[in-house]
Amino acid sequence: MTSSTLPAGAAHATPSATADAALEKRTYAKVFWRLVPFLMLCYVVAYLDRVNVGFAKLQMGQDLGFSETVFGLGAGIFFLGYFLFEVPSNLLLNRVGARIWIARIMITWGLLSACFMFVKTPTSFYILRFLLGVAEAGFYPGVILYLTHWYPAHRRARIIAVFMSAIPVAGIFGNPLSGWIMDSFHGAASLSGWQWMFIIEAVPAVIVGVMVLVYLDNGIAQARWLNAAEKALLQREVARDAEHGAKGPHSVAGVFRDVRIWWMALIYFAFVMGQYALTFWLPTLVKATGVKGNLHIGLLSAIPFVCAIVAMNLFGRSADRRQERRWHLIVPALMGAIGFTVAASYTQNTAVSLAFLSLAAAGVLTCAPLFWSLPTAFLSGTAAAAGIAAINSVGNLAGFVSPYLIGYLKDLTGSTQIGMYVLAAALVLGAIGVWLTPKQLVNR
Repeated sequence: MTSSTLPAGAAHATPSATADAALEKRTYAKVFWRLVPFLMLCYVVAYLDRVNVGFAKLQMGQDLGFSETVFGLGAGIFFLGYFLFEVPSNLLLNRVGARIWIARIMITWGLLSACFMFVKTPTSFYILRFLLGVAEAGFYPGVILYLTHWYPAHRRARIIAVFMSAIPVAGIFGNPLSGWIMDSFHGAASLSGWQWMFIIEAVPAVIVGVMVLVYLDNGIAQARWLNAAEKALLQREVARDAEHGAKGPHSVAGVFRDVRIWWMALIYFAFVMGQYALTFWLPTLVKATGVKGNLHIGLLSAIPFVCAIVAMNLFGRSADRRQERRWHLIVPALMGAIGFTVAASYTQNTAVSLAFLSLAAAGVLTCAPLFWSLPTAFLSGTAAAAGIAAINSVGNLAGFVSPYLIGYLKDLTGSTQIGMYVLAAALVLGAIGVWLTPKQLVNR
């Protein structure tokens, strides 16, 4: 077909449309490679310092005489500090900018993480875990908020899934690293292996925190690595997306009056129950199948996280391509429930237990990034800062409940089986909550 046979104007529209598409593709590629790998690095460091207490427990409990309940309470009390300071922290980030506030968060939590080498009693353990939660409050919801300043809703599930791949990456590299440090450094300078682990793994948080001050931009307007056309495209896309936020609350007070915010928080609570039980207790669950040696436990504990990376990114791409959010959350939640249920029934069989813990990891870790495409579909502006933080802080109270509950039930029954059944039930309830959410509210 020649240009003379095309509809009027089509011959001229096609090159323009092609140029616009090329600009859009190039611009989002630049944004991705500039921001996402670096933010992933920040989150790998954050998550490692948050959950490495699960590995320290393998030696720490014996050295200090901590019961499973003491450990579970200490692991979970982090989230009480996190809960209390989450919303104020995110509002401050929105006011002073991501660069300064994320750097502050990382440097303070790195210093506090190193202080765990001085823990001697349950009280000192509880205090430091609480303060670590206060220091880290605002980091994760702050990054989610920051990404909404660069990406419209129809691109967000895939980007958040890539960013949150940092959780399984932290498990893949962090678990073997923690095991190796604890075995290799045990006794050096009269310190236990778990003390060395806290010291060594705290250093990257401080270093990367300083890097944030140099590397990160507060928003599109400050990005010197973008040209004028690229900035205009991004600002236009984000502004158009913000118009949809008109159906959400417009003030901080409005956020707390909006029943949808609390509905989202309850759904997220159910998913976080599974996420933190997995990340805190996975080394213990693997050890319970008969595996010996901290390094071997660490290597086997990495396998479920490899499966999670694959699932997170497949589901994230599919959700954005189809612009469908609910079933892309329901399916992984049910995968997690099945994984926990079967793994709990085969605790003495390493292969079967590990296979279904991998299914559970793929499910529960996929739920976290895909969940955020729900509330960010109807939140924008200051309401987004407060809403994301409120949902995250309430949801993350499950990070207090689930480790403590698993530890308490294990002390009570001598097994993690009942606790894993409770986690499976929580994931099913979360899936039901997503199913009851109106699709017209979130599917875009």
